[in-house]
Amino acid sequence: MSVLAGLTAALSNGSVEIIDLTTPLSSETPILNLPQPFANTVGLSVSPVSNFDDAGPAWAWNDVTVGEHAGTHLDAPVHWITGKDGKSVDQIEPHRLVGPIAVIDKSREVADNPDFLLEPEHFEQWQEEHGAFPENCWVIFRTGWAARGADAAAFVNADDAGPHTPGVSAAGAKWLAGNASISGFGVETVGIDAGQAGTLDPMFPVHSFLLGADKYGVTSLRNVDRLPVTGATLVVAPLPIVGGTGSPSRVYALVERA
Repeated sequence: MSVLAGLTAALSNGSVEIIDLTTPLSSETPILNLPQPFANTVGLSVSPVSNFDDAGPAWAWNDVTVGEHAGTHLDAPVHWITGKDGKSVDQIEPHRLVGPIAVIDKSREVADNPDFLLEPEHFEQWQEEHGAFPENCWVIFRTGWAARGADAAAFVNADDAGPHTPGVSAAGAKWLAGNASISGFGVETVGIDAGQAGTLDPMFPVHSFLLGADKYGVTSLRNVDRLPVTGATLVVAPLPIVGGTGSPSRVYALVERA
């Protein structure tokens, strides 16, 4: 049996499970909200074109307006100034969007401190326990934050100082960007940087270092708690928007079950 035939059979018999890591996209899905004077993207809006009526008696379809960075979405290098001469979303090689998953679980720490930041030593500790990050891998930051997804205020978790959500320190982001095995970084929060990343040096270091190093980000993931620490495969499926800085995406994990 060929490798692909074996995979198809495993998907059919359930020995390989597909876990959907995508937040359902609606007008209520929380999106990033920048402070003034910065401009903000839009969420999802849907306008009917026809709905089995005089405008289209046998069909229904809609016009959709949505920001590139709404809901579960991919950040491409051209999204950030450090990657402005890099790839737009349509130029990312498909093989970079499929790869092994390495889950770093800090949900307990985040429960005690929503501003928790990953540092280089956390990545090094993971490798001491599980081996080197595999080639073309996606590091997924498990925080438990997806449990807040149905409550926009709790998901953003903002006060007068701005949002408080977990992320990665400047040193940690530089470490990720410098690891040649890593293709991307995924989070359960609204953006790949911490809520207080504007106070770090450089500001928004995950965007700055990763996108500038031809690595990618995915945000607003769900069901991360169902993933094994190692052994799963990530599939990120963005729209190939020509010149796009990112795209809403369907994100799956393939997990082998005993």
